[in-house]
Amino acid sequence: MQQGAEMEDRDRQTPLNEEYLRAHTVGELKPLSVPILVVDYDVAWPDRFQREAERIRAVLGEQVLRLEHVGSTAVPGLPAKPIIDILLAVADSANEMAYVDELEGAGHQLHIREPGWHEHRMFKGPENDVNLHVFSAGCPEIARMLAFRDWLRTNAADRELYARSKRALARQQWKYSQNYADAKTPVIEEILSRICKHGDVVDE
Repeated sequence: MQQGAEMEDRDRQTPLNEEYLRAHTVGELKPLSVPILVVDYDVAWPDRFQREAERIRAVLGEQVLRLEHVGSTAVPGLPAKPIIDILLAVADSANEMAYVDELEGAGHQLHIREPGWHEHRMFKGPENDVNLHVFSAGCPEIARMLAFRDWLRTNAADRELYARSKRALARQQWKYSQNYADAKTPVIEEILSRICKHGDVVDE
């Protein structure tokens, strides 16, 4: 697993330009063909996560060191794109030979490879209704994602702030889905600053 400066050559607060997206997308980088869809919370989302989690555990077994439902679909009451975000921690996300073939055999296709940002890998599938994010165990991004999820589950004011921001941004036009995700960064960082002051972001 790569460490040091290379791990930080992509600042999460910096919007990703098209050159970066093309360089780190596995396969063709496709522009959005329809507007961003943000819908009301669906009580079926946790069950969808559980079904995918079982599929992932079935093919990876003991390689699964952590498997979590993250993102907006993991927060009851929060509107979201109807795509389940899953966080998977393995021993070394840079070692693709250990898990990529198994996940692709289960219908998850490798879509993003970011060696310079925590060796992040992202898979799409099986029906483009799941984003599976793979990190190495102990990666600080894991703690950040979980802290953000847990805070929104209990903080009604920030949950509503985030919901308003998402709906407003979804009404705008975006070339790529990542552009919409980047546009959410200011409100995410605002909320994270409150989480940090509260002491809820910790290392794994």
